Parts: sequence; structure tokens; C-alpha cells
Amino acid sequence: MNAFDLTGKLAVVTGASRGIGRAMARGLAEAGADIIGVSASLEAGSDVEKDVTAAGRTFEAIRTDFADPEAVRALGADLAGRERPVDILVNNAGTIRRTPAAQHSDADWALVLQVNLSAQFALTRAVGAGMVARGHGKVIFTASLLSYQGGITVPGYTAAKHGIAGLTKALANEWAPHGVNVNAIAPGYIATDNTQALQDDPARSKAILERIPAGRWGSADDLAGATVFLASGAADYIHGTTLPVDGGWLGR
Repeated sequence: MNAFDLTGKLAVVTGASRGIGRAMARGLAEAGADIIGVSASLEAGSDVEKDVTAAGRTFEAIRTDFADPEAVRALGADLAGRERPVDILVNNAGTIRRTPAAQHSDADWALVLQVNLSAQFALTRAVGAGMVARGHGKVIFTASLLSYQGGITVPGYTAAKHGIAGLTKALANEWAPHGVNVNAIAPGYIATDNTQALQDDPARSKAILERIPAGRWGSADDLAGATVFLASGAADYIHGTTLPVDGGWLGR
């Protein structure tokens, strides 16, 4: 028996249009799961749809703006009310604003907290209730190294990602007795749009690379294996943990 086989499962991946979300969706599809991809800008015929169908699985695209609380609530109600239940929920949608704390605007703070934390809870509450009622399900959040550290010029993002680490534990405490696994993945420094400013800064990029024992920036594909693991039966006794995938950053 292959404990990592996800054949017949339905996975929802938010922030699926590119980067880490696309890699997570592709990895889950290659393990056998059908995918509902959610993003504010997801179009029919997207790259992630091509990835999933190439793996022989079905794909549905849903466009949702996670900055809009009403849109997130509508998404949750839609997914929770479907005949085919969601087996795996990957909360990966996110945004970042880089401004020194003394100049960090209320608007940037509110946007980042809404997209990265409040929307995650609202969607998980809606979908997770069905998982609890059925007695099984997997929830995976995308946390961050800034779930452990403070970062620089990203106070809203850091606060939100600390919140995700806490929310992971809080939901696991309530839902583990009902057969629902709630965990998180903390990506290290991954070469994506969110870290482009750091990659383009010679001094910051050099300092980051010097601390990573693996000696390189991570790629989005580095997150796929951890996602499949936490979504699979191999992780049935793992609850409330945040798994770093960071090239050894936190160990340095």
C-alpha cells in the first residue's frame, strides 16, 4: 500500500495560479488528487490547469479575491455545500507589503492581515466544519520563516504568519479528535514573486545565501513533497505542527 497515494481525493489549493501554490497543486495531482484551484486572477487554460490535467486529474478554476471578506465567505459556502466533499484544503493564498514599520500604513496592515490570516480562518472554518462532521480531512496552511522570526520592513506579514502558526495549533487541538489533521508548512527563502525584492538586492541576497546551509534559494517545487506528505495517510498522526522547508535556515 502506498501511504502517499491521493487517488480519489479532492484538494482545494488557494493562491494556485503561480509559484508555491502551482507547485503544490501539481504535486497533489501527481499523487492522484483532483484539484480546485483558487486565485484572484486564475483563468481557464492556466499553467496550473495544464499541470493538473497532464497528470491525468481534473481541474476546476475559481476566481476569488481574498482581500474581499464577502467573496471569501461565498467561496466557503460554495465549497462546503457541494455534493463532492473537500478532502484536502491547502491555504496558500497570500500577499506582502514591504515598508518600514514607522511608515507602514493602516491600509497595508489591514490588507495583509485580511488576505494572510482572516481569509484563511474564514475559509477553513467553512470547509473544516464538513471535515469534522465526516470524521476525516487534511488542512495545510502556508506559514513562513516569519512565523518564527521578525523580519525587516514586513510587520503586517510577520504578524499574520505568527497568527497562522498559532491558528494551526488551535484548530488541531479542536479537530484532531475528529480525525482532521491541521498542519502548516513554513517555506524558507523561495525564489518567487514575493521575494523578488530580496533577490534583486545584492547585499540582502548575499546575506541570505550565506545563512542557508543548502547554499541556494529554494524553488517552488521544493514545497511539493511536504504538501503531499501532510495531505496523505502517511501523516495521519501529525497534528498542529509547522514543518520548515528552508534548506536548513532555522538550524543555523
